[in-house]
Amino acid sequence: MKMIVSLAGMMVAACFVLNAHAASAYRVVGVSDGDTLTALGKGRERVKCRLYGIDAPEKKQAYGQASKASLAALAFGRSAMIDVVGRDRYGRSLCKVAVNGLDVNREQIARGMAWMYRRYARDANYSDAEMAAQAHRRGVWGDSDPVAPWDFRRSRHGRF
Repeated sequence: MKMIVSLAGMMVAACFVLNAHAASAYRVVGVSDGDTLTALGKGRERVKCRLYGIDAPEKKQAYGQASKASLAALAFGRSAMIDVVGRDRYGRSLCKVAVNGLDVNREQIARGMAWMYRRYARDANYSDAEMAAQAHRRGVWGDSDPVAPWDFRRSRHGRF
């Protein structure tokens, strides 16, 4: 019995080690829009990050440029800890980004500059930030009828 418990404990520990993500230090060198940035690592490796768990307005959508400016103010030219948590269907790195300990992904939501992407994320902190932004009518939530980016993209491609 002790052997089974020990083996199970070792397997659980091994899973934690294999699933642990190690954030790495980067410098943010570009911001494409409100949910995508480019960063350089110490070895000059470049990573294009799609911010995990959020979806920002498209460039030509209301608040698209404001969202990009918000992300730039938060991260551009700064040192960031980037945790690559996966890849999206286009091969981009899905990243959690922190600047000076601030969760940049969550902050974009809290400012009303992005929606929580519920289809892919289940983070209660993101959900709480979105509800607070809505309640205080920040950013996109100041509009009487804000259009989610996924609906905007669908309508522009005739699939609405």
